[in-house]
Amino acid sequence: MFPRAFVFSHKDGQSEHIFQHILPHTVSQQRRIKHVFYCARRRRDNHSQNDLKRQRFVSPGPHKQPARNANITSQLAAGAVTSRETCSSNSSIPTCSSATSKPGGCVPSLREGSHQSAFPLSSVNDKLSQQILDLFHACEQQNDDLEKKEHCRAALQRDIQTIFPCAQVFLAGSSLNGFGTRSSDADLCLVIEEGKVNHRTDAVYVLSLVRKLFYTLSYIERPQLIRAKVPILKFRVGGVEFDLNFNNTVGIRNTFLLRTYAYVEKRVRPIILVIKKWASHHRIKDASRGTLSSYTLVLMVLHYLQTLPEPVIPCLQMDYPECFNPMMDIHLVPSGPSNIPAFVSKNQSSLGDLLLGFLKYYATVFKWDKHVISVREAKTLPKTYCREWRDKFICVEEPFDRTNTARAVHETVKFEAIKAEFTESYQVLQLRKDLNFILPLKNTRPKR
Repeated sequence: MFPRAFVFSHKDGQSEHIFQHILPHTVSQQRRIKHVFYCARRRRDNHSQNDLKRQRFVSPGPHKQPARNANITSQLAAGAVTSRETCSSNSSIPTCSSATSKPGGCVPSLREGSHQSAFPLSSVNDKLSQQILDLFHACEQQNDDLEKKEHCRAALQRDIQTIFPCAQVFLAGSSLNGFGTRSSDADLCLVIEEGKVNHRTDAVYVLSLVRKLFYTLSYIERPQLIRAKVPILKFRVGGVEFDLNFNNTVGIRNTFLLRTYAYVEKRVRPIILVIKKWASHHRIKDASRGTLSSYTLVLMVLHYLQTLPEPVIPCLQMDYPECFNPMMDIHLVPSGPSNIPAFVSKNQSSLGDLLLGFLKYYATVFKWDKHVISVREAKTLPKTYCREWRDKFICVEEPFDRTNTARAVHETVKFEAIKAEFTESYQVLQLRKDLNFILPLKNTRPKR
């Protein structure tokens, strides 16, 4: 499956030693892998350094690559490595056409940073709104935080390319989507060739190779392979926690969708950051413990902002389908929404009113047993009896692969606790109009 796969930066004649220390394989598997290694080594001189492209946040370049649906092990078994499968494949991939994109993009580039102009007075016209804005400014991820993570990503990509020359490492998740804080971990996605992956075999195998590499790199601390449903390799670099997955490309797509929502309207980022802090304080934002994931919570806020009588934000996937085409080549995804303009909403609600409205919506309006949240369509969908939604307490549609992002909530007691927090916080905030009563600010602001 992978062009030039398993090419190690060693001199000829050392391949036997290399493959004795990768992973325990059967003799037949080792022979197949060595065959791939041999064929790839013969092609090595035919590729220039330009093939080893790095991630670009503004313009990833015209690099195009076909998606293949076979997994690694089956490709190895078939010996399917041909001269046509190279890092610089030029197949036709749907892109976000500049002819249909609108000028004046709202999403900042990495170099421009995340600074936004002053908020309009109508958004911060009361004590509660000012508390939300102050907390946001105190906790938001700084440009130097992001730059540090980007430097790590680039270094990791260069090192990983010594064993997978066509590999690209993408920064994803809250570090890049605009909703991160100074303490946010960094999510990374390793892409060698786009396509479906058998996470139980392919992902574990590839991440095991990368872990062995990481043991030899002095700047990486404590690499640990987590064999979850989506396996990840956890490690630390310079005090920052990193989670590396393999070919979970939907995470790259939704990162840049969320990044566009973050900057399409000024009120989105402060509201979401404070709601994430609120959920963490009340212990309902931890998918590993059967509550809401951070991603699910963000989608819930976006859905609320989309479905108000006067929406605060648009439905990006409906308004700009060419920029968020789920079939777009993954290397073009970062530049897809670059020309989307800011949304001018008729809704001039303050930050405080939007926070109170969010809590009220999920405490009194939303029908948990009947509705599926869809940011993709900016509405609720009927909860059907298909496998994805049947017997699920909370249903939140992933905008690209349409799975349930809230599937971690599978216990009645956790579901009831989540609903109770929405109800109680709404009642308290409606009465007090002071953020301290639902989120103690003294304990929430980062320590200097």
